[in-house]
This record gives sequence, structure tokens and C-alpha cells, in this order.
Amino acid sequence: MTRRDAMLFVLVALLMLGTGFVQSWNTALQILNMGLISAVMALGVNMQWGYAGLFNVGVMGFVALGGLAVVVTSVPPVGAAWAAGGLRVLLGLATGAGVIAGAVMLWKRMAAGRARALAMLGWLVAGFFVFRWVFDAGVAAVEAVDPAATGYLGGLGLPVLMAWPVGGLLAAVAAWAIGKTALGLRSDYLAIATLGIAEIVIAVLKNEDWLSRGVKNVAGLPRPVPYEINLQNSDAFVARAQALGLDPVIASSLFVKLCYAGLFLAVLLILIWLSEKALRSPWGRMMRAIRDNETAAEAMGKDVTRRHLQVFILGSAVCGIAGAMMTTMDGLLTPGTYQPLRYTFLIWVMVIVGGSGNNWGAVLGGFLIWFCWVQVEPLGQLLMQGITWPLPADSALKAHLLDSVAHMRLLTMGVILLVVLRFSPRGLIPERHGHRPGHRG
Repeated sequence: MTRRDAMLFVLVALLMLGTGFVQSWNTALQILNMGLISAVMALGVNMQWGYAGLFNVGVMGFVALGGLAVVVTSVPPVGAAWAAGGLRVLLGLATGAGVIAGAVMLWKRMAAGRARALAMLGWLVAGFFVFRWVFDAGVAAVEAVDPAATGYLGGLGLPVLMAWPVGGLLAAVAAWAIGKTALGLRSDYLAIATLGIAEIVIAVLKNEDWLSRGVKNVAGLPRPVPYEINLQNSDAFVARAQALGLDPVIASSLFVKLCYAGLFLAVLLILIWLSEKALRSPWGRMMRAIRDNETAAEAMGKDVTRRHLQVFILGSAVCGIAGAMMTTMDGLLTPGTYQPLRYTFLIWVMVIVGGSGNNWGAVLGGFLIWFCWVQVEPLGQLLMQGITWPLPADSALKAHLLDSVAHMRLLTMGVILLVVLRFSPRGLIPERHGHRPGHRG
């Protein structure tokens, strides 16, 4: 990392500190925590695009799978739901898997022709009806169990921190399935395929109540840090807060956010250390060679599709870990909030502005863009109030401009992206070729 790169990180740190002094430390720490999570997401996308040139616009699907992992890992099982139809749901899923496996075997063992097509059609139609007959009855029984409070199977009741690697594993499995079918496509078709599959994942989370309660959300998820109310009821904590001149309520909120920041920072440091090792390894050099010229890499005997699958799985797993971290911090799973604007467009802006192909650039972009995303609205409100100050209070133009402040986020992101692409096309911390780590060319 060069002196200029370090100064950019210092600038972001000063922005965070300024938020604490001018607004509140709670706000500053909240931005910091989401900045850490955003940096992890940007690292995952940077692995796919910066290392291998894979255009994945299905980021939100992998983030959502990470959020689902928190539910299926840490939430206690709902005994009444399992008794009512849990085993039938599992049998239905096994039936569906068996139908797919049988279809694959038919396709491989039968010779191409009309007989194979008819056999496949008959097998799939019959299997579909059997699957729905078994599965739907179990789902209906599960969702009928106290739907206002549960109506789903719950999870395994394990420590919530175990959900983070599980989130990465779920995303990796989904990425393998997507990659086996879509990575042979051209880049634009790959983008369409990943976006479509991400929408399917979100649709499943919104509609399969037995799994994630759908749009009713799963609240009260376990936390790896203390609860504020428990800290406020602790005489020792209250005494320490008062000794520091802090209100115990504010101190408890700050302490919890600092605990989250410590956990998130540890994950980010581990991931960036592994990413840097991978980027500078023979594997990393090979990935960049494939990215720059696939034809030449294939001529050298490299299995391009296999390598693309590897990096696609790795990047998606990192996004899954970030999704699990975010759901853990929020304390609830809300499938309706997984929008492409926040989990795809914004992450791509972070990678492009920070510098694709450079891990530190992706991290910087995660912090900087998230800070701007959060602060544009309050700063825009002040700006519009200043601009419209001379106008009368009942002015329609004044009311329209003040009501439009929320839309300044999109405008600002576009302006930032255009300015960076104009004056630093490779990002604020661009990828560097042919130089020793830390040597500026």
C-alpha cells in the first residue's frame, strides 16, 4: 500500500470521526459497522470481477442466502411445527431431489431421440405431481402452527457465529449450481442469468413461509454480543459508564456497536489477508492471465471454465458471509428488503470507485460509498434548506425541492461514479501490474 492509498483510508477515518463529533457516536459506529460489512461484500465481488472478469449482478441472492443461514442455524427449532409436518416437508424435498437425480440418469443412460424425450417428459410430469402431493401437505401443516408468531420450522439452535461460515457455505453451493450451468455463457448472458437466479432466491424467501416466514419476517434472532437492556441492568457496567461521564443507555448502545465492529473487523482482516495471499500466488496470476486473454490461457492448457467456477464460488461465499453478518447485526431477517439497488448496484459502485482488481481498493470503496450513501440525505436536507431559504414558506417549488431530498442519493452515486471514471478510470486505488507489493509505479 502506497502513501497515497494510506491517506485515502485516513480521509475515510476522519469522515467517520467527524460524524461522531458533529452528529453522534451512535451514528458513526452504525456507519462503521455497515461499512465493514459492505467492504466484505465488495471483496467478494472484486474476486469475481477484478480477478476473473466475471460480471455477476446476482449479489443480492447470495447475500440473502447468508441471511437465511442465520435463521436455519441459530433459531431454536419449532417443536410443534416439526411434529405437525416437518418430516413430510423433508420427505417432499427428498422426493424433489430424487426426481431431478432420476431425470439426470435417464438423460445420460438413454440414447438421444424421441424415446428419451418422452421418457424425460413422463418422468418429470409424474415426479412433479408426486412432489407436490407430499410437499404441499407438509408445508400447509407447518404454516398453520401459530402463524402470527411462528408458522415455520425454525433452525438448529446453534451459536449464531456458526451461521457466518454456514452462510458462506450456502452461497457457495448456490454458486456451484449456477456456475455449472451459466459460466459457459457470454458475459452479458451471465449477468442476465445471475440476476434472474437471484430474483428466484428472493422470491423463495418471500413466499416459502415454512422456511423463512416470508414477508412476516423472522425477528428476535440470537446475538453474539450482549443486549443493551442487560448492560443497563448491570451495576458494574452502569458504574463504569457513569465514571466516564456517559449516560448508561447511550453507553450500552455504544458498547454493543463496538463489539460488533470488533467482530466484523476481525472477519474483514482475515478475508483481506487471504485475498492478498491468493492474488499474489501463482493461482492469482493465472486468474488474471485468464481474465486478460482467455484464448491465450486456453492455448496454454488452462481449464478456463473450471477456474472461473472456482473464483465464482469463492466470491459468492464471501458475499454469503457478509449477508449473515448483516442479518446478525440487524437481529431480524426481512426478505422484502433485499433490493437490487442496495445489494447489487451499490456494491458494484464500491468496487468500481475503489479500484477493481485491488483488494484494498474494494475495501476503501466499501467504506467511502456507504458513508456517502448514508450521509447524502441529511446533508442534502441542509443544502436544500439553504437554497430554498429565500422562498416563502407556502412556495410549491420549496416544498417540491425539500421532498426530493431522498432522491439525491441516486444522483450523488451517479455523480461520484462519473467523476471517478473521468479522473481515475481504474479507481481510487487501481490494480498494479509488474511491481512489488507497496511499490508505486
